[in-house]
Amino acid sequence: MNKLIEHIKQYAPLNDEAIELLCKSVSKRVFKRNDIIFSEGKISDEIYLLTKGCVRLFYNVDGTDKTAFFYTEGQFICAGESYTFNIPAIENYQAIEETELYVFTKAKIEELLGKMPEMEIIARIATENELITYQKLVASFVCKSAEERYVDLLNTQGDLFQRVPQQYIASFLGVSPETLSRIKNRVHKKLGS
Repeated sequence: MNKLIEHIKQYAPLNDEAIELLCKSVSKRVFKRNDIIFSEGKISDEIYLLTKGCVRLFYNVDGTDKTAFFYTEGQFICAGESYTFNIPAIENYQAIEETELYVFTKAKIEELLGKMPEMEIIARIATENELITYQKLVASFVCKSAEERYVDLLNTQGDLFQRVPQQYIASFLGVSPETLSRIKNRVHKKLGS
């Protein structure tokens, strides 16, 4: 619970009463490496806060997994459209390594919003962060080459290269594993010179 509180406090200050309410309102789930956390076709009624591990967001496109995003410690995870509009989700979430999540159900969030004004701020900031992340992701695919996206990932989340299998990195960048290997070689030659 301490990790949960530390992460939440980054969004808004919490007094003892708010901390107690939070602790009573969430449950912790642990997933092993490669476990599926949430699958397409289900209706989402939960929001997760990732306190340990790495989670991959992917879509199944004609039988092939297409990686869209990686979540790491301190980030909220939610199948947003499904959660908001009560429709089946099109995304999947998978634990890339042993992962610890704190789970907020929709009912508990509604309850917290009524009892804890800070929850409104937390929800707003978490939503804004998610929106900004998606906007940056879309912009990178529209405006940058695969090599530029690789360099950005290296500079902003370089630890992913140690945590995530290379085929998922390649899928995230929109290239084949072989192309990723060539990009890595080119970039590292440039950095070495």
